[in-house]
Amino acid sequence: MASRTSRDVLGRGLGVLRQAIREQPRIFTVAVVGSVLFGSMVIVSAYVVGGVVGDVVVPAIARGEVATGSLVLAATALFGISVLRVVGIFGRRLGAGYMQYRLQAAYRRRVTRRYLDLPLSWHHRNATGTLLSNANSDVEAAWYPIAPLPFAVGTLVMLVGAIVSLFATDWALALVGLAVFPALFTLNVVYSRRMAPRQARAQRLRAEVSGIAHESFDGALVVKTMGREAQETARFAGRAGELRDALIAVGRLRGVFDPLLETLPSLGTLAVLVVGAFRLRQGAISVTELVSVAFLFTVLAFPVRAIGWVLAELPRSVAGWDRVRRVLDATGEMPYGQRVLDPATPGPATLTFTDVHFSYPPAEAHQPGAQVLGEVGFTVPAGRTVALVGPTGAGKSTIASLAVRLVDPDTGVVTLNGVDMRELTAASLAGTVALVAQVPFVFDDTVRANIALDRPGIDDEDVWAALRLAEADGFVAALPDGLDTMVGERGTSLSGGQRQRLTLARALAGRPRLLVLDDATSAVDPRVEAAILAGLRSSAGAPGVPAASILVVAYRRATIALADEVIYVEQGRVIARGTHTELLATVPGYVDLVTAYEQAEVDRAQERPYEDEVAPLPSGLEIEVDR
Repeated sequence: MASRTSRDVLGRGLGVLRQAIREQPRIFTVAVVGSVLFGSMVIVSAYVVGGVVGDVVVPAIARGEVATGSLVLAATALFGISVLRVVGIFGRRLGAGYMQYRLQAAYRRRVTRRYLDLPLSWHHRNATGTLLSNANSDVEAAWYPIAPLPFAVGTLVMLVGAIVSLFATDWALALVGLAVFPALFTLNVVYSRRMAPRQARAQRLRAEVSGIAHESFDGALVVKTMGREAQETARFAGRAGELRDALIAVGRLRGVFDPLLETLPSLGTLAVLVVGAFRLRQGAISVTELVSVAFLFTVLAFPVRAIGWVLAELPRSVAGWDRVRRVLDATGEMPYGQRVLDPATPGPATLTFTDVHFSYPPAEAHQPGAQVLGEVGFTVPAGRTVALVGPTGAGKSTIASLAVRLVDPDTGVVTLNGVDMRELTAASLAGTVALVAQVPFVFDDTVRANIALDRPGIDDEDVWAALRLAEADGFVAALPDGLDTMVGERGTSLSGGQRQRLTLARALAGRPRLLVLDDATSAVDPRVEAAILAGLRSSAGAPGVPAASILVVAYRRATIALADEVIYVEQGRVIARGTHTELLATVPGYVDLVTAYEQAEVDRAQERPYEDEVAPLPSGLEIEVDR
């Protein structure tokens, strides 16, 4: 089993190296040429040194004088060989480094691009720390053997040349080489076999440590307020300890094999001297040839290690490559079509759900998915506001995700102006619909950058118009640097209500034709929320104000009452539709739900009034108190 595992790792590792060569053939060729030049000069230098000793030094000692011409010629030859070796080293190292870093950069981009293509359901099944590890340490691990690879290829060429030279010199000395070199390869193979499981475990633990760290840092507010510092520290320390032990196991194995790999060439040199002395006494070889072969074994010790470096890193490379390929080979991306909505009619879009069914994929492949929506059908007419109301878990957020095509229905169709969303181009869809989600996300950048997002055609005037419509212009104008104020990571310098209004302004700045609000103003004062929705209705189409249809997931009575139509959902199905007044008169479940929401708002306002300020804690964290 171990032998099969070793062969499997070796075969797959060589496959990774072949992939690298296919992607960067020119750079690899430059690096290999440099390495071959270096290896050739190593062999040549051995015979030049042998010639200097046998033909210059020994005769000079015998005569008691040095031939100046011979000495100058020997020095010139050695200097020239040294220059060529330096050129070879430069080409080898430059090419290998350039190749390695280009591959790492390219695959980081591919992995990140793949993350953006895959649906949210895939991201929900994969921890953020694991994804960070895939794009960073796993990519690095996959291409780590690239650095010594050209050196190893050049060394193989050098070994073939050395063996040929040995046979050309003396068959007995060649047999010594044939005994030493296979022993080195065998030792490297055993080393690779033992190292494979250790490297794979260490790579997996790197991802787990990264995941725990990210989770702890991202949830720092919960950790501190719940007094979980010690437990989180212990959890991280436990996994970090496992990683430490795994890396120590890797280092311990290297500590055993490295001396053996160093010793074998030295033993080969000793064997050459013993056999060579015997052959010299027989007259089969000369002093020059003996010195050349002994020197050759001495200088081969380091280059041969390059093969061991490649073989030693293959298990880690395979582990990293498998984790990277898991991302690149993941399925589920949503292809876009080629259609665009008619630009000649830039008014509000009509959204239609027709017999839509949707199930989230199961956590395990063999388990069935749980159906979230069934037979959902409704329309948001152009320029109208429709409120989506229902108890927790009724499927409202899923409907919002379908409305902006974050997910596709299992069956049924969602259309914009009669066009199936799946047929639209990505640019057309992004320019037509906008979602403001429950949890606002802002980048660690300025207010201006968070709203404009480098979208063409959005200037400061458009930014301020969007801020006014989102009832956010007042607090932005009061910020120290106005639009140039840095909001901090995830907007930590802003309150929850301010972040929500900022993300709403971001959506409005793009002038969408369909605006989907998924409980997007829950942290905002109800009066401010009503003012925002009323402003959207009354100002639609005015200069700087988008004319948009609105689908809003609503809870508050005042917000619901502003809608032209209310759609009431329970357990993933549309139970009733009509105006707020009509549903109050005909749907008991709707009455109970709205009444419960209203009472909850009253209780919340009494216990914790909404506040668009942040209060610093002694620890340096900021806690939000919303008004």
